[in-house]
Amino acid sequence: MLPLSLYQRALGPAYQRLAPALARFHGLSGPHRLVGQVQVEAPATWLGRVLAWALGAPQRAVQGAITFELQAHPDAEVWTRRFPAQTMRSTLREAAGRVVEHLGAARLTFVLQEADGRLVMQLQQLHFCGIPCPAWLRPQVVAEEIGVGDALHFCVQATVPGVGRVVSYRGHLLVPAGAAVAGASA
Repeated sequence: MLPLSLYQRALGPAYQRLAPALARFHGLSGPHRLVGQVQVEAPATWLGRVLAWALGAPQRAVQGAITFELQAHPDAEVWTRRFPAQTMRSTLREAAGRVVEHLGAARLTFVLQEADGRLVMQLQQLHFCGIPCPAWLRPQVVAEEIGVGDALHFCVQATVPGVGRVVSYRGHLLVPAGAAVAGASA
């Protein structure tokens, strides 16, 4: 039996209620390459573009193919998103039932929730350049995934008070059937 994935550990029993495509994606183990489509909106302001740059996030509006490379191990996952105009990489780990994402100069801590088969990630803490972000300045983040058939549909948006939209992209990835899934018999 393969060890549980970080999403399986962070969600606990709620993981079993995720839509099948989401459960399959977040249970993947080892290296995987997924493809799909994405639509990216540009940051709303010049300061938003600076913050997007510091995160390694897309800085201009584009639409087209996305390639998602996953390196999934029980202790960490590396996500490499190859947008049409830019590559964004982050490392995720589980800590105390939360998912901690290192993205450029930021460390984001999310609480995960299952809602009617969807995955909702709620930002709980943000550290930027190692400095904790006060609650009044913390971005409003929408990060949701929905499973439809063999596709994972995603929507990610971050808006900073007084700055506006910093990150916004949505689309889908095709999730392979029959791949090595954590927590399953080998």
